Amino acid sequence: MTIAEQIFQHLAALSAKEQREVLDFVEFLESRHCKQSQRSEDESWSTFSLESAMQGIEDDPIEYTAADLKETF
Repeated sequence: MTIAEQIFQHLAALSAKEQREVLDFVEFLESRHCKQSQRSEDESWSTFSLESAMQGIEDDPIEYTAADLKETF
């Protein structure tokens, strides 16, 4: 018997109100998983974007010196 079949058996024994609670919980789990997946994907794109933007910057000549600064800290 699969897990889904076991869940269905337990669910069938519950009242409609309790089934609604189970459904709410399942939807919560789905949304939490989706948010975690999205966050992980966003972090990956952010890292990729920063790496792409900074690629080759170490080879660029230095265009400014300390004399160009208006204020120093």
